[in-house]
Amino acid sequence: MSVVDAMASFLFHCRYEKNLSPRTLKAYSIDLRQLRGQLAGAGVADIREVDKGRLRDYIRGLFESYKEKTIKRKVATLKSFFSFLEREDVIPVNPLRKMDIRIKETRRLPRTIALADLKRLFRHLYLAKQACGENKESPAYRALIRDIAVLEVLFATGARVSEVCGLQADDVDLQRGRLRILGKGGKERILQLCDTDTLAAVRQYRDYFEAGGSMQFFRNRLGQRLTDQNVRGMLRRHASRAGLKIHVTPHMLRHSVATLLLEEGVDIRYIQHLLGHSSITTTQIYTEVRAEPQRKMLAQKHPRRLFGTAST
Repeated sequence: MSVVDAMASFLFHCRYEKNLSPRTLKAYSIDLRQLRGQLAGAGVADIREVDKGRLRDYIRGLFESYKEKTIKRKVATLKSFFSFLEREDVIPVNPLRKMDIRIKETRRLPRTIALADLKRLFRHLYLAKQACGENKESPAYRALIRDIAVLEVLFATGARVSEVCGLQADDVDLQRGRLRILGKGGKERILQLCDTDTLAAVRQYRDYFEAGGSMQFFRNRLGQRLTDQNVRGMLRRHASRAGLKIHVTPHMLRHSVATLLLEEGVDIRYIQHLLGHSSITTTQIYTEVRAEPQRKMLAQKHPRRLFGTAST
């Protein structure tokens, strides 16, 4: 079987038999396209010609251009692809089966936004809304209504930007203040909107935009699904206009929510559920971010201060 046909067969299987998410399918397509280009450059047209040596050289080359996390994803794609081909008897043996591939990720602490900057950002949004006046026909006013609702939901829930953009109208229950989030791997979680300002912002957005008749809750000015890139650009613009000196991303809002909740003493297992982490290990990285509050707490509360000095 040709490399092209083998990859097409695998992607068909992932889309229609495994029902993988569009995001996963896109990642698989990108990774396989890169492998196909590498094999074509080496004159390999038949998938059965791909052996351990060729894959070892390919993976070694990835380290020259990508970070560890991206390489792990690309290797995971290769493993899924060749396992599928072996199960389907396209190849006699999976060439990755006897390859011991261990990629150790550099531990990077999540980047967060200072509380003062978060306050400045939201204050800017609400002041800009007031400056527009309540003219429902004003495109600027309508855009701010939506932008405020999106950022309020992102900050209230700590959800991923893709999860917020993927909200359907039926996922939003404002009467009970609940959102149904569809996370990674199709896992569903229910999150609460408890703050009155957040609820008011989302209700106002719904009242302004519900006439569109779309299944998507958050939409752009053309009535189409709001994309992750739309939100990134919108957040970047508002952060700049608010005078923030840092590059702000939606994921930094997510990191900030987790860190601030930890500083308030919220149980880490609740934060794990809020963020949709399958493993508590993933959530525990936020405990390292709050080193300064931890230092202050130990200095003020640790019982060693009750001992006095050695000479007393």
